[in-house]
Amino acid sequence: MPNVTVDGIPIAVPDGATVLQACELAGKEIPRFCYHERLSIAGNCRMCLVEVKPGPPKPQASCALPATEGQEIRTDTPMVKHAREGVMEFLLINHPLDCPICDQGGECDLQDQSIAYGRGHSRYDANKRAVTEKYMGPIVKTVMTRCIQCTRCIRFAEEVAGVEDIGALYRGEDMQITTYLEHAIQSELAGNVVDLCPVGALTSKPYAFEARPWELKKTLAIDVMDGVGSNIRLDSRGRQVLRVLPRINEDVNEEWAHDKTRHHVDGLVRRRLDKPFVRQGGKLVAASWDEAFAAIAKVARSAKGSVAAIAGDQVDCETMFAAKSLVKALGSDMLEGRQTGLAYDVSNLGAVNFNSTIAGVEDADAILLIGSNLRWEAPLINTRVRKAIKRGARVFGIGPEVDLTYAVEWFGNDASLIAKLPKAATDAFKDAKRPMVIVGGGALKLDGVQGAAMGLIKTLKLVSEGWNGFNVVHTSASRMGGLMLGFAQTGGIADIVAAKPRLAFFLGADEVDYSGFEGSFKVYIGHHGDAGAHAADVVLPGASYAEKHGTWVNTEGRVQYSDKAVFAPGDAREDWSILRALADACGVDVGFDSFDGLRAAMITAVPALGREGLAGYDFSAPKLDAKAQMKLGGEIAYPIADFYLTNAICRASPTMQRCSSEILHGDEMLEAAE
Repeated sequence: MPNVTVDGIPIAVPDGATVLQACELAGKEIPRFCYHERLSIAGNCRMCLVEVKPGPPKPQASCALPATEGQEIRTDTPMVKHAREGVMEFLLINHPLDCPICDQGGECDLQDQSIAYGRGHSRYDANKRAVTEKYMGPIVKTVMTRCIQCTRCIRFAEEVAGVEDIGALYRGEDMQITTYLEHAIQSELAGNVVDLCPVGALTSKPYAFEARPWELKKTLAIDVMDGVGSNIRLDSRGRQVLRVLPRINEDVNEEWAHDKTRHHVDGLVRRRLDKPFVRQGGKLVAASWDEAFAAIAKVARSAKGSVAAIAGDQVDCETMFAAKSLVKALGSDMLEGRQTGLAYDVSNLGAVNFNSTIAGVEDADAILLIGSNLRWEAPLINTRVRKAIKRGARVFGIGPEVDLTYAVEWFGNDASLIAKLPKAATDAFKDAKRPMVIVGGGALKLDGVQGAAMGLIKTLKLVSEGWNGFNVVHTSASRMGGLMLGFAQTGGIADIVAAKPRLAFFLGADEVDYSGFEGSFKVYIGHHGDAGAHAADVVLPGASYAEKHGTWVNTEGRVQYSDKAVFAPGDAREDWSILRALADACGVDVGFDSFDGLRAAMITAVPALGREGLAGYDFSAPKLDAKAQMKLGGEIAYPIADFYLTNAICRASPTMQRCSSEILHGDEMLEAAE
């Protein structure tokens, strides 16, 4: 470890560290625009200048200079101060004076650093240059006259997102950042360039001119758009969430978020259920809460225990536990959370968990994807695979060939290949110290796949001291929490359909095939008027994830907590309170009277839900039916057909609809003037 001094402070830095990192370890703030911890070093903004001895008697860019033994680094000399003022003056020569109308105002690195390190005035009074705007799609708004050519967006697109859609044209003063043919950025991670941009050149198009940062209330929450459980911040004003930003969590999402996470928020205020409805004469008619409860209680009394509850993909653990308590009080145990029909064995949760952990993907040196389109099912796990490849990992795939933004050696689309892997894969795994298999929902719906995939544990030596390379990736935010709470029948939802329940509760379940419940009295508790509400006999308006406190468990079994940002609209109520009131109407006791009482009862039943962090399931292969494995075979189909329209909130979002039309289906979106 090299020993250096920073402003007279001796410090030891790791091998390979830069002078900038050495300064930060010593507690010194170094201004920068182009440098970013997760991107390659460009060294082109020159804002991070410091004085280094031994070395030439001039300021040097600290981001690109390695720290070596015996260096004397100064960040506070007159030379450094004068050099930074000069760089800032050059950066502002052509920068427009439109801070009052810029969406980056209040959150702009250029504003902050010009105050802290600038001269306070400019000696240049010539006309400023202007750059034509560049079209980058429905997510990113451009005002390229503000661009300072830091190239963060270019490096992010190429290195993290894996799409070379953004680049630079021309040279010197004429340099421009663009998408070449000015089409939409073909990536589900495009919104991250807005956070990376240190000026107002790239801003959020759906959020444009909506609010200033100091007007917003900030609430810590967990993303429910997929099973990764990204840590996010909900920024709200009044009763509306205006934007979503990622929070840093190195173990889950680093500091990224995909576009569905960021821009579904306009769907939270559209197509909302804000009053109860009861079906009369084949039509849903608005009703009071008492009328809706009376209709349900009447059926519940005659159901004689023939009651079921099916959880959707965005349901918190508290709501599922409340529903389980109600169903149990009504004399039943029919619960299911795999609404699309999956029926894999859950006798051991370690066998359906992402055991390597999301961060552990980076350590893998051989990866086999089985029936998983990671780019759509878990984009932020896909970025980890890209990092593993940079460290030398090879990736193989069984399933339909798709563009995952990196090289994959595809073997075919026949599930039988799991039992007889090609030699290329077995040879690669033979020498692997960190082998990994990732099984997706597209494979798990086929007979025998789970057993065949579990067989690879021994064949490919996936489990060793300190390593478990067997992983299942779930696409539902509520899946692992539901499995922990017992929302799983042996035969999946088919068992409930076969039982023909008299009364069925659907908790935000919009992907269910409702044709199998024609003889049931269907109660939908949810927040959007989607498929579930259209099929229901009684609709009870619930709260979205942003309108309630909740516990969530991601695909790796990580327990996380989310806070309430805003109130639900109209007469809508938090789901647990609806179920508690319904218990009174049915004349049964569920054992809690408040949210705190509900959470305490849930933790008593499942203690792991009371500990934030990895639940740590015991891992052992379940005893699977050998006859089912003999039927192994068939083509794999991925479960997600349209990345941007996977749930009721997204389907209600104009931004997500436009992303689907333009990015996936190639529809040309015209601006107002056209």
